Amino acid sequence: MDTTQRTDQQKSADRRRRELLEAADRVVLRDGPSASMNAIAAEAGITKPILYRHFGDKSGLYASLAKRHTDALLGALRAALDAPAERRERVEATLDTYLAAIEARPQVYRFLMHPSEGGPQSDQGFDAGQHSAPLLRRMGEELAEVIEERVDLGPDSQQLARVWGHGIVGMMHAAGDWWLGERPCARAELVRALADLLWGRLAAAGDKLGGPAF
Repeated sequence: MDTTQRTDQQKSADRRRRELLEAADRVVLRDGPSASMNAIAAEAGITKPILYRHFGDKSGLYASLAKRHTDALLGALRAALDAPAERRERVEATLDTYLAAIEARPQVYRFLMHPSEGGPQSDQGFDAGQHSAPLLRRMGEELAEVIEERVDLGPDSQQLARVWGHGIVGMMHAAGDWWLGERPCARAELVRALADLLWGRLAAAGDKLGGPAF
């Protein structure tokens, strides 16, 4: 098989995989944690064995969907951090970006973070924690990289940036999860309260010399 033919086959496989993920997205938006491999296969107009051939099992499909949505969310968070505004405004915009994302697609959020809520209709043998925890760790590491390259934290800056990155993501996740479930206040109120909690140390830290501003 020549290189051109292999490239065409790879493009075709990638396109088909994107189509299947889009079908999965539609089912997740409709069914949330109850989304099943049977429903996704039906939405895509294929049989479940074909879906397994592309993703292996629900864990493989979950991982692909998680990467898709996490990539999009991280891109939006970086855009908020890069906006031409004062630091406090960018901190609030970043928090709001996360909360707005989970508010806009609560079924997707519940599928990714609370798949066990699907009940008896969902696929069995799926370990939620095994998959949702790495999503939060990835977000924490990404935020840590941003903090380290932008904020002057003095000695042990790499370690402290990781503490901050994972701590901020943990705070956003826990507070956002509670807020999405109970809706005790407006999103803007929660954003201000969380920004207040973070602001003392962030306000005192200087920008890293030669790096982009934080």
